[in-house]
Amino acid sequence: MSYLTKPKVKVSGIKKNKLGLTLRDYEGGMSTLCAGCGHDSVTAALVRAFFELNLPPEKAAKVSGIGCSSKTTAYFLSASHGINTVHGRMPAIATGANAANENLYFIGVSGDGDSLSIGLGQFAHAIRRNMNMLYIVENNGVYGLTKGQFSASADMGSKAKNGTINEQPPLDSVLLALSLGGTFVARGFSGDKDQLVPLIKAGLSHQGFALIDVISPCVTFNDHEGSTKSYAHTRENFHEVVHTDFVPPATEITVEYEDVAPVTLHDGSRIVLRKTSPDYSMTTRNAAWSYIQDHHKKGEIITGLLFLDDAAADLHKHNNTVDQPLISMPYDKLCPGAEALNDLFEALR
Repeated sequence: MSYLTKPKVKVSGIKKNKLGLTLRDYEGGMSTLCAGCGHDSVTAALVRAFFELNLPPEKAAKVSGIGCSSKTTAYFLSASHGINTVHGRMPAIATGANAANENLYFIGVSGDGDSLSIGLGQFAHAIRRNMNMLYIVENNGVYGLTKGQFSASADMGSKAKNGTINEQPPLDSVLLALSLGGTFVARGFSGDKDQLVPLIKAGLSHQGFALIDVISPCVTFNDHEGSTKSYAHTRENFHEVVHTDFVPPATEITVEYEDVAPVTLHDGSRIVLRKTSPDYSMTTRNAAWSYIQDHHKKGEIITGLLFLDDAAADLHKHNNTVDQPLISMPYDKLCPGAEALNDLFEALR
């Protein structure tokens, strides 16, 4: 997390939204992520989306788990509610908070490790329950906080900085969400703000679980073992007085494209992004699955809104909850006493 606040600089003529707020009012603390990290671009997209939707920051609730991605919630909407939870357990905390107050905009920010490894079970049930929240997976294929091991989303045949080849098949959060009945499924790229901002705005407006898997390249793990300029080589050959890390700044990867674009990542590897065609149907689950798989075989990562079901009931409708948020309910109604509880038990015997 970041404990550094951004300096408040007054700028005359800065654009305001319908609430009279500027982009600066939607920002958070100073980022402590590596220079050039794609996660910071996701933060900027979230700030822009909230600003353009004219949403009050205090009406938002940010939740995250553990990992580089989970630090993102500290960097936007400083005036909102927020909690950084246990590794992989963010969906359970979000479910409880959502049950108590459904009038907030819930934003979960996670990573491929936090959601597809230790948190896979919780992630799956949040989708199945169609909890009303925007859930962003900042997907970089590595465990950034533990020195770049393969994550569960790493493609088969991809190479780590130490030269190891990944021989495990990947988990795809988009295909997983489709198979579990996800009602809003999208994929974006951190370097394509023109696509990512509208996707976030659509996800925030969706009544139900909105998943956006964001390909967000990691800039830190390019110093492969065997390099004389690597951290490992330096530590092995010099007497260490103070153990510190310095991550050299890298240029953020951005791209503008209409249809297909090859993107070279920091380690020299390439991915191919393809936006869905104008005649693509996002309302047929089986068609979406086949479309993603067919292009995956060609080495292409499909981006855009991939599936949408805006008629499905969310968690509150499934459970027939009261319209009044529990957090604003009077104590005597929320806790009617032992007699009412005994009557309930008798009715269930």
